Amino acid sequence: MKTWIIVTLSILLGACGGQSNYTLTSPDGDLVLTLTQTSDGAAVYEVSLRGQPVLQPSPLGITLNSAEFTRELTVSAVGEPSLVKEHYTMAQGKQRAIDYQAQEQRFAVSNADGQSLQVVFRVSNDGVALQYSFAGEQTTQVSMIDELTGFAMPEGTKAWLQPVALAQTGYKNTNPSYEEHYQMGIDAGTASPTEAGWVFPALFKTPSAWVLITEAGMDGRFHGSRLRQHSDEGVYRIGQPMQPEVTTGGARLANAPGELHSPWRIITVGDLATVTESTLGTDLADAAVQDMSWVEPGIASWSWALLKDDSVNFATSKEFVDYAADMGWQYTLIDADWDQKIGWEKLAELVDYAAEKGVGILVWYNSSGAWNETIYTPKSALLTQADREREFSRLAKVGVKGVKIDFFPGDGQSVMAYYLGLARDAAKHQLLLNYHGSSLPRGLHRTYPNLMTMESVHGFEMITFMQNSADLAASHMAMLPFTRNVFDPMDFTPTTFDEIPNIERRTSNGFELALPVLFTSGIQHIAETPAGMAKVPDYVKAYMSDIPVLWDETRLLSGMPGEHAVIARRRGTDWFIAGINGTDTEQSLTLDLSFITASKGQLITDGETNRSFTKRQVAGGKTLDITLRPRGGFVLNF
Repeated sequence: MKTWIIVTLSILLGACGGQSNYTLTSPDGDLVLTLTQTSDGAAVYEVSLRGQPVLQPSPLGITLNSAEFTRELTVSAVGEPSLVKEHYTMAQGKQRAIDYQAQEQRFAVSNADGQSLQVVFRVSNDGVALQYSFAGEQTTQVSMIDELTGFAMPEGTKAWLQPVALAQTGYKNTNPSYEEHYQMGIDAGTASPTEAGWVFPALFKTPSAWVLITEAGMDGRFHGSRLRQHSDEGVYRIGQPMQPEVTTGGARLANAPGELHSPWRIITVGDLATVTESTLGTDLADAAVQDMSWVEPGIASWSWALLKDDSVNFATSKEFVDYAADMGWQYTLIDADWDQKIGWEKLAELVDYAAEKGVGILVWYNSSGAWNETIYTPKSALLTQADREREFSRLAKVGVKGVKIDFFPGDGQSVMAYYLGLARDAAKHQLLLNYHGSSLPRGLHRTYPNLMTMESVHGFEMITFMQNSADLAASHMAMLPFTRNVFDPMDFTPTTFDEIPNIERRTSNGFELALPVLFTSGIQHIAETPAGMAKVPDYVKAYMSDIPVLWDETRLLSGMPGEHAVIARRRGTDWFIAGINGTDTEQSLTLDLSFITASKGQLITDGETNRSFTKRQVAGGKTLDITLRPRGGFVLNF
């Protein structure tokens, strides 16, 4: 009979009767982490910003199977605070070149057997991060039992949270896939409507600061986490995936031989601009595994978004290649069942045709084995490394540029390992990746730059399926720049100017025009068809032909989650500013454009109706007063 030994970090500080209080301060001195031993022997941490509480005393702890840290503990080592400095570049997203700085301090807690658990804390100007690490004998399998880490919100805190769908529900048992609507501005402590809890990133507004909680640094040995369903007295705790969230025969919770470390638990802190502009989600991800200078982000045409299954054929795919070439876009995506409706021989012909026009072809795959009831193909072709080697080498030989992989089973450790295995094996053949029906990227696009995007959102396809989604679309999309899309690429598949079959579109054309800049994705799949694009003015088409997906700088100019968002992004010396109104009432905004050095820019916004446009010149270097119609939007290009 196997004996489970429990590792619980319930005493971290002062176990030897020494110092029981530690503080760690951000480089600028504004953000302070305080660690304290409570009277009952537990370890708690709290966070303050410029002297004002952000997190109340919050619990720490982790439970494993392979060592006992519940008694006779000593703080065997307390490292000196040290400044961590790192410079890195991204292949996509809101900031190409990034400089990260944080104060770091390490603590080691030892038990009577001499085993040690390390806890690492980092405090940067925009947030706090913590990580647990355990190292034992390589012959011992270390596995996760539970994690006690919590986030205690002060009284009066509001929350913007997305529930986790119950595993094995939804279309063909494909949940969870991070495709629910957010509950906005709810009281902290409100229970999730599902026992599965709340997804990351989780956004809070405390009386003194905005807080965005997430995780990063997945190495394939840990599961994806979330917040638990219940948060009594405003204390949110780390939760676990449900039992079915695994690949066939795979593990649910973290495990590894000999040693195990958790992902970084990230608490971004500041005003809304600080949170929105933060790069902590990649700062704390693992560095790129190798140089991938061949990675090319871009824009893609995509027939399935509006035309669905019947559009997956050779003739329509060729039309969408011509469309991408005409627009100056880099890619065309061929969706599900291409292996049956087009076939390998005609795919090769299509790839050659597209290459002559400077367009790369992307193709769809079904990730799943037996974990859901989906039937779209190619299915079960990527489950093992041998499968992937066979399939990816064939795709590369044909000249395909990348793969969209759909229908993952959730957040279990085996699924996280599957994501990494796919990325690693695709990189060998210089294939780009797009995960759909998926979990959150968690910074994986830094580690594997060939991972261009992940869906993990109630995206455009849901709007085409359900009128309720179309009715909620404006406020939902005004939520995403402050949550899901803050750190990680998001394949929302935005922008249609024409009508949606069998659905009444509620957003204006100006709103739709703003989305490819407002949302970030390594490959931005545009929903609009060639016929729809042909109906817009030439100046709109010209704008859509030159939208970057890799930016040098990002600034939040104005916003409130679920209500409106105005974001400025810079490519070289060019500024692109996009704004949307997520409400049903007109909004008047005053934007500070003093950072713009160009004397004139072009503003495109809604015309007299929701399906028309107007344009005019505006001056840079000063303020701009603009009024957004209900569910309307604009773009401004200097």
